[in-house]
Amino acid sequence: MKTIEVVAAIFKRGDSFLCMQRNESPLKYISRKFEFPGGKIEPGEQREVALQRELHEEMDLTISVSQDQYLMTVDHIYPDFRIIMHGYLIEVDDLKFTLNDHGAFRWMERQNLLLLDWAPADVPIVEKLMREI
Repeated sequence: MKTIEVVAAIFKRGDSFLCMQRNESPLKYISRKFEFPGGKIEPGEQREVALQRELHEEMDLTISVSQDQYLMTVDHIYPDFRIIMHGYLIEVDDLKFTLNDHGAFRWMERQNLLLLDWAPADVPIVEKLMREI
């Protein structure tokens, strides 16, 4: 089974979090599901650098990410692949971005996060946000 290592940004504004909706996908188990923005780590790339690159590609964001923003790692097995996702909590006052890779987005308050249909790998992060952050 193929393993993919990715990074994700959990943007927090006050008590709300940025939730991105995936576009239609042939993989029904992630099609149109909500997730945190980010993407694959390239070979030899540091996690924080990968996240900065992915946010620039996906959202036209130029933002710095540091190790002290690390939140947690999720190891999830989908039917076709294994994903290891490293999440970083990034607090913002305001965030202007472009939707280059996602169909929609929502800012959701902590207590409402589970109202969205999340990609399964993102659920442990959502649960942690609802408990602790």
